[in-house]
Amino acid sequence: MSAENLNFSADVARLLDIVANALYSNRDVFLRELISNSADACDRLRYEALGNDKLIKGDADLRIEIRKDSKERKIYICDNGIGMDHEDLVNNLGTIARSGTGQIMEAVKAQKESGNDKGDLNLIGQFGVGFYASFMVSESVEVVSRKAGSKDTWLWSSDGRTGYTIDKADKAHEDLLIGPRGTTIILNVKNDGSDYLINEKIKQIILTYSDHIDIPIYLGSKDELEEGEEWAPVNTASALWMRPKSEITAEQYNAFFSHLTHSYGVDEPVSTIHWRAEGTLEFTSLLFLPSMRPWDLYDPSRKAGLHLYVKRVFITDKCEELLYPWLRFVQGIVDCQDLPLNISREMLQHNLVLQKIRSAITRRVLKEIDQLARNDNTAFEAFWLQFGAVIKEGLYDAAQHRDEIFKICRFYSTHEDGKLTSLEDYVARMKDGQKSIFYIAGEKAKVLKNSPQIEGFKSRGIEVLFFEDTIDEFWVQNAMGFGDHPFVSVTKGNIDLDAVANPNKEDEELKNDKEKEEDKGADTNVITLIDRMKSILGDEIGDVRTSSRLTSSPVCLVAGDKEADLGLEKMLRIQQNYQGESKRILEINAKHPLIVRMAEIAANDSNGKLEKATHLLLDQARIIQGETVKDPTSFALNMSEFIQGGI
Repeated sequence: MSAENLNFSADVARLLDIVANALYSNRDVFLRELISNSADACDRLRYEALGNDKLIKGDADLRIEIRKDSKERKIYICDNGIGMDHEDLVNNLGTIARSGTGQIMEAVKAQKESGNDKGDLNLIGQFGVGFYASFMVSESVEVVSRKAGSKDTWLWSSDGRTGYTIDKADKAHEDLLIGPRGTTIILNVKNDGSDYLINEKIKQIILTYSDHIDIPIYLGSKDELEEGEEWAPVNTASALWMRPKSEITAEQYNAFFSHLTHSYGVDEPVSTIHWRAEGTLEFTSLLFLPSMRPWDLYDPSRKAGLHLYVKRVFITDKCEELLYPWLRFVQGIVDCQDLPLNISREMLQHNLVLQKIRSAITRRVLKEIDQLARNDNTAFEAFWLQFGAVIKEGLYDAAQHRDEIFKICRFYSTHEDGKLTSLEDYVARMKDGQKSIFYIAGEKAKVLKNSPQIEGFKSRGIEVLFFEDTIDEFWVQNAMGFGDHPFVSVTKGNIDLDAVANPNKEDEELKNDKEKEEDKGADTNVITLIDRMKSILGDEIGDVRTSSRLTSSPVCLVAGDKEADLGLEKMLRIQQNYQGESKRILEINAKHPLIVRMAEIAANDSNGKLEKATHLLLDQARIIQGETVKDPTSFALNMSEFIQGGI
């Protein structure tokens, strides 16, 4: 078989140039990534050998060896893991950034424009381009590999510019393998990479980035040992999660987190959860709560999950059955004693043990977040702003954990501008006679706080929560309430605010008594105005009525008791192309000067001013609500006339 010469496509070639020359600010990552790949190959061999022990027979001591030849300027990274065949080499090394070259190039461009010198490291894990960091220090790279169970050895080679070649390996290259199967990567080191040909430099990189890997990493070959010299791994070579917590430093935990997330120098866990469950269900878990949101947190194609081991044998790195989707940001591993070693993908999907572990993990994670909130509110609030919207998805689809989630939920409110509050604190501040938790839903708290619908609540000192995440519109429809207090939207229904105690009740009563006589005549005019407005607007609205919500604005729109909330309907129109539209209720502030003036002319309007003013008020209410007016031209003409002549 003759060698295959394959060219990189134009965008892949350009991407490879970025990866090799611009993506990484710390060149040490090339060795870290190659070691991680070798460790993965050993893990996968152990898993495959569960169903076919012939794959590992005769060479069961899995290991990684790093050798160097200073004279020839070569570095060899060798493992006796699963190995690769021709198809694997094409798929794994011939296709760069399988997540999409366009995506990574956009990410690199955005990062460079922002001046972020550390974000480059985080892109490694996002797009699977770690192997290509080799070209930062190499003129060319060769990969010799023989897949377990195969007799053929293949040679992949590339200079990282013109393309790559795949051919059957010759005897000299076959001899570079350290076992009957596995992979050896040969780096032909550039002149400016000479420091990587020094043993101490290589050892320092291993201890910094790869000490936690449970595959022994040797520096040099056993054949190179002098008489009496012990061949010992550079790394600790023990599963970190199986070691006692008292023996593990914060730096070691952080290094393991960085290994899992490929976020070296970019992100550190806000919390580490390391515990062993014993009893009817035994498993060890090492979990991390990140402090930074991953770029694809809301991508529907994102595959979240934990690394699953059974009795320290790697099974899968994306066990989705161990996490609810709303905890998809959690990173870590679970090592279970109660699963068969040869468990299949299909068995994972329907395994009761995993369901029980998921429930235990969920309770533990929520407890940890609650403790973070109580012990370090600053760190918790930063975490909540990154992941709160995702966690609240659990309020919708995990009713069994709803009470635990409610404990950690935080919202902005009218109580204190710019400050988050818990539901527990909200309830503690409720007014005498207040039974409900009032909220308003929309896009941003800074916009919601100026909504006309909350004016009456604010004037009476009744706190209103701001629901500014899309998921809030959904879970609140299912949640019965918090404790004995139902959630009530301030933009829906006819709310009797007078039923809630007013802190200035006595002063308000005196003022009301004085105004009653003055308002007797005005009441009749307002009733007439409402009747006229209903006639003018017809089917455009469901009703017109006076409002207890308004204090400074003349009008607002609200939903009827049996209609969809304003925010929910708007969101459905935008995101789901929802075509229906409820007939809203137009509420007017009977004491507003504009409404008073309109009421005065309602009984004697010969020139049609009331009709134009009514349509202007409805359009104003729509604009305040963030909706479009139905007839912009008429709105503009009416507005121009009233600016000129008024009413």
